[in-house]
Amino acid sequence: MILTDDQNAFAQAAREFAEGELAPHAARWDEEQIFPIEAFRKAGELGFCGLYAPESIGGLGLGRLESSLVFEEMAEVDPSTTAFLTIHNMVTWMVGTWGSEEVKSQWGELLSSGQKLGSYCLTEPGAGSDAASLRTRAERDGDDYLISGSKAFISGAGDTDLLVVMARTGGDGPKGISAFAVPADAAGITYGRKELKMGWNSQSTRGITFERVRVPASAMLGQEGEGFKLAMKGLDGGRINIACCSVGAAQGAYEAARQYMNERRQFGKNLDQFQALQFKLADILTSVVAARQMVRLAASHLDAGSSQASTYCAMAKRLATDLGFQACVDAQQLFGGYGYLKDYPVERLVRDTRVHQILEGTNEIMRVIIARQIIDLGADIR
Repeated sequence: MILTDDQNAFAQAAREFAEGELAPHAARWDEEQIFPIEAFRKAGELGFCGLYAPESIGGLGLGRLESSLVFEEMAEVDPSTTAFLTIHNMVTWMVGTWGSEEVKSQWGELLSSGQKLGSYCLTEPGAGSDAASLRTRAERDGDDYLISGSKAFISGAGDTDLLVVMARTGGDGPKGISAFAVPADAAGITYGRKELKMGWNSQSTRGITFERVRVPASAMLGQEGEGFKLAMKGLDGGRINIACCSVGAAQGAYEAARQYMNERRQFGKNLDQFQALQFKLADILTSVVAARQMVRLAASHLDAGSSQASTYCAMAKRLATDLGFQACVDAQQLFGGYGYLKDYPVERLVRDTRVHQILEGTNEIMRVIIARQIIDLGADIR
């Protein structure tokens, strides 16, 4: 896919931000488990906190394709911090698209500018892949709702300012779910311990408990019963976001391996003079390019409002996160023992990309989504 001058400009701006604000600190944030609020503030100053949010709340109103270029460039040096930025962008977009005037007035520009940060609260201890079975409830109480229940694996929880919460306002199944914009410091909210994770250490992950948390009816996003539909719309874009984070990380691992092979000598010559290792590097680059094109194709379908956009997003997420993780592992192998040391970024890239195959719907669920379209619905995907 050939990019336009404007698209290349967005990518270049993101590359410069990543090199100046992320690359010098990524290893320390990972090691010390620091949530880099100041970096997010600086990202907001450049418009990176509201990339595809509506211009009416201060967003840039870009397409998902342009947004994917930005995230890919950042993920090349820091997938963990970039991944949280993608989640925040999703929250900002949901507030700007479906929030009431009160919610948009209170939160819109603060989120799109990065002055306030948001978390997305769908997953529960007993509702992961089967998100429609969530049990958190929102009971009507006069002009308000009272939210009670628990959420799990929430990125940024405890460090963010706004929570987009999916809660059950009706009966069982997806049609009984609604979405709410809930202040993160509302009375009745408690946060669990900070989870100790294999990767993604620059963003906190905690469980959240809601005990009769009172929010006004105006806090609802969209209409009652539309929450699951909004959640799935968010996840279509979220799958592209996490897929391009995998592509970016794989590109970073490839570049690091290529440089290392040019510098490291064994048996009297540089590693890049051994054909077996040349082939490994060629395979890594091929995987990166293939995944990148799949992600951009899916983003184009989503931007165009294609009826098969969800299918393409699932395919892109499955392909890019599998190929991206394997590319990082293969690049690590080219480093030999040094690839296992934290002195080299490839070790962190391997850890950070592993979770991409799990979140935003596991890759097994992506296969379910794709298979349902081609078998149950007879879709003609070309």
